[in-house]
Amino acid sequence: MKPPKPIEVDTEELSDLKKRVADNDLSEKDRDILQRVITALIFLSRILEAKNTSIKRLRKILFGSKSEKASKVLSSSKENSDKSDQDPPAAGSGSVKKPKKRKGHGRNSADAYTGADRVKIAHQTLKHADPCPKCPKGKVYLQQGPGIIIHVRGTAPLPATIYELEKLRCNLCGAIFTAKTPENVGEEKYDETAKAMMALLKYGAGMPFYRIEKLQRNLAIPTPSSTQWDEVEKGADKIYPAYKELQRRAAQGDLVYNDDTPNKILDLIKENKTKTEKERTGIFTTGIVSSSDDRKIAIFHTGRRHAGENLQVLLEKRDEKKEPPIQMADALPHNVPKEFETILANCLAHARRKFVDVTWSFPDECRYVIEALGQVYKYDEIARVEKMSDQRRLEYHQQYSKPVMDELKEWFDTQLDRKLVEPNSGLGKAINYMRSHWDKLTLFLSVPKAPLDNNLCERALKQVILNRKNALFFKSQFGAYIGDMYMSLIHTCNLMRVNSFDYLVALQKYSSAVFKNPSQWMPWNFKEAIASIEA
Repeated sequence: MKPPKPIEVDTEELSDLKKRVADNDLSEKDRDILQRVITALIFLSRILEAKNTSIKRLRKILFGSKSEKASKVLSSSKENSDKSDQDPPAAGSGSVKKPKKRKGHGRNSADAYTGADRVKIAHQTLKHADPCPKCPKGKVYLQQGPGIIIHVRGTAPLPATIYELEKLRCNLCGAIFTAKTPENVGEEKYDETAKAMMALLKYGAGMPFYRIEKLQRNLAIPTPSSTQWDEVEKGADKIYPAYKELQRRAAQGDLVYNDDTPNKILDLIKENKTKTEKERTGIFTTGIVSSSDDRKIAIFHTGRRHAGENLQVLLEKRDEKKEPPIQMADALPHNVPKEFETILANCLAHARRKFVDVTWSFPDECRYVIEALGQVYKYDEIARVEKMSDQRRLEYHQQYSKPVMDELKEWFDTQLDRKLVEPNSGLGKAINYMRSHWDKLTLFLSVPKAPLDNNLCERALKQVILNRKNALFFKSQFGAYIGDMYMSLIHTCNLMRVNSFDYLVALQKYSSAVFKNPSQWMPWNFKEAIASIEA
């Protein structure tokens, strides 16, 4: 909307105009002034709405979003509370009860400590079937579950041991005899476990090398940041075939999620000074999560390419006989590969967020949309909990989610067709976004396996964002490649619930076997490969 022309009216004229409005005695000039005042008021309202929305987004960028849950975004009332508590129907029944959260102490059970050492301690005086010390006729028998005590001790992330090898010297011939190094001590100062821990702290936990250096210095085990980088690079030389194989496996996925986040590489930033206006100067990290059956693989790539271009490079490794994968991404055009066919779905959470951003301006309208989408997410959660097959999940969504989405679509059309909502307002733009991408936003109603949103990829990118937030940048393209490799391996382990430290150690320890057959050294099968070697 164009800015209105200035209105030149003094205070006395406005006072007289007010009286004429009260007396219903308006001239043509008065009507012109009022029309221009109303136009100016609408213009200022739109500016205020846009600014408030921008400020809200800026606050999210600076301080983070506290929550986008409907209970936090929408004001609570008894009527809406009662409505939100209504349960969606379960498959094969009329209704389903919400599972109540079990009350507990919030602590982790002993089964959660899969990486802990386990020590079995026998009873000091009794054994199975011994007479009971307290009664003359009874016998004691082993119980099914032992008593559990969890003891956690602190240690340096990179502990060091100094071996003092005794030396003997002949007083006659001068020969020196030195004690042999223990068998479990290798020739390298930093073994596989040290390299794996450095990589895990840096690329898994987001601790820059200089912070690890400071921590180690405080523990009196100095480990310079430059040394850490050298050792991490040496470890990467031993494990990169697994990363290449992981990319090949990811290209075969039935469902791929992708998205971008900005990043920095100092060498590329220096190159920007010599580039022309038409050349690309942006730097991004693309996150791709590939899903097939129960396996999920995360792949990261940092450079000048956008998400769609990186997905294109990945899918070039795909078997030509396989059907096009389902792709989940937001509606930005640079997320889509230009030369590779995919079945594109758009993120429903992105569309929902546009209504969340303008809730303060349109509370009732946004409440209706957010609660409607909330019902669809409840249906999807039921499908997940009941472990429905892909086809059964599709039929379930068609039966229960489709009426909700159809009603929502009809409501969108009514708002704009009857001019109940200004198209250029925040609400109008949110509605237009959903209408223009409706087929892709509702692909889950027509295609099996199609997800509702891109949250899986956004959670993966949090690992990149954590590293960017703490380390700020990569120095070179090669350093970014090393980071992408480790983050891909580590996050894939997280998705598969595999101990990433054990995995990185195994890849280095059995590097020659990894080079020969990397397909046997994936996060989900590397333990079988170790067992076959050690058998």
